[in-house]
This record gives sequence, C-alpha cells and structure tokens, in this order.
Amino acid sequence: MRVSVFQCAGGGLSPEQRLQRLQDAISGQQLDLVVCPELFMSGYDVGDALIDLAQSPDGEFARAIAALSRSNHTAIAYGYPERAEEGIYNSVLCIDSSGALLANHRKLLLPPGFESRYFEAGQDLTLFELNGIRCAFLVCYDVEYPETVRAAAEAGAELVIVPTALERNWGLVAEKLVPTRAFENGIWMIYANHAGKENDTHYFGGSCIVAPNGEDTARAGSGEILISSDLDMQALTTARERLPYLREASGLRAKLIRN
Repeated sequence: MRVSVFQCAGGGLSPEQRLQRLQDAISGQQLDLVVCPELFMSGYDVGDALIDLAQSPDGEFARAIAALSRSNHTAIAYGYPERAEEGIYNSVLCIDSSGALLANHRKLLLPPGFESRYFEAGQDLTLFELNGIRCAFLVCYDVEYPETVRAAAEAGAELVIVPTALERNWGLVAEKLVPTRAFENGIWMIYANHAGKENDTHYFGGSCIVAPNGEDTARAGSGEILISSDLDMQALTTARERLPYLREASGLRAKLIRN
C-alpha cells in the first residue's frame, strides 16, 4: 500500500481553500491513502471558529472529500471538529477510494490548554481495515501515552495513523517518541502534522512515516509538502519475530502485578 502525508500550511485558509490545496498536492500521485493533520478542515488554533465550522461525519466537507477520494482513487483521512448531540469532538475521519465513510475516531485524551473548553473526550479505540491492513486511529496527544499504542497493537493494529497539531517546541515527539512507539510495538506509524504558522501557533512540521523497526521511510521538514512511502508488511513480521515485545507484554504485566 502506498501512503502519504499532506503536511499543509493552512493558517488563515478556509475549508474550501484547504480542500483545494489537498487536491493540488495529490493530483496524479497514485496513492492508496492520504493522511491530513489534526483539525485539517477547520485549522487547530482558530478559537471559536471550531464551533462555527463543526460538522457531522456526513457533512458538506466530508462529501467534498468523498468526491476527491473518488476522483483520485485514494482513501483520505483528515481531522475535523465533529458536531454531535452531546457536544463537539476533535475527530479524524477516513473515507475510502469509493467515497464511503470507513472510520471515525474521537480524540481520547485532551491535553492541558484550550481543547477542553471546546471538545468532549472520546471513549473508544477505532480500528478498521484498509487494503487488507488492520489500521487504528489516534490523535496527537493520544500517541504520547504508551498505553494507547500498545492497546491498538494488542487489538490487532498493523498501522497506527496519527493526525497531529504539534508545535515547534515539541519536536522531540515527532523525532523520538513516534519512532519509539513504532519500534516497541512492531507496527507501522503515520504521523501527520501541520506546517507554518496559524495565529499564535508555530507548527513543527516533522510529519513522518515510520517502519516497525523504528526507522523513517519518509520524513518532512518544516514546510508544506506531500511525503510518501510504500508499506512493506513483511517488515512488520520481521520486526515482531526479531524482538517479541508485543507478544511478551501481557505476560510481563501479569507477572509485575502479581509480584
């Protein structure tokens, strides 16, 4: 499966302009999956616009993404503010190459700061299958806890997809933590950040696609870019056979608790 990250510099852009940037980036690329950042639809540091722009998973923006998926023959995952009866969620949605909604995930953990003023916290892991690969979604802060990625891997995830809005003073998350999560679970990871500046937020960039051995197969700098990589699923088997962290983890937990 050929996957990519669209690291978008969308500060000050409308949803329609962001959509056009995405179209321009992926046209003619022959991709199986494109991942966009956290709150790609609305922007992350946009204040009360998060409320005004929030939509349901079948809203106008999702329908536009579905048309883009069909015309480019690729699945697209993107972050957006999800409007629900009980409130607004920081969510990520995946639409497959036929334009059908494949999965919708609500961010599990809200970091210190403004997010808790706008969003409800999600409650569940989200797993789905794409091109025969078992995938899981996490959003930004979710991935910074080893428990979330381990839970996804133990539930069968082979690929963990993480839209994020990582600021420039937290680069170690993209450079060190994400490769560690891939390595310690023997999984593929896609980490999709913003680029540039949005109001008071300066984004780090650093989007990456990381193999199960913890090594980058693609990594972005700080600017807007589309990065791509082919996922070799044999690499997952090789990593897990070489270092059986995932297989031995549950037994180790039980032993430590018992003692």
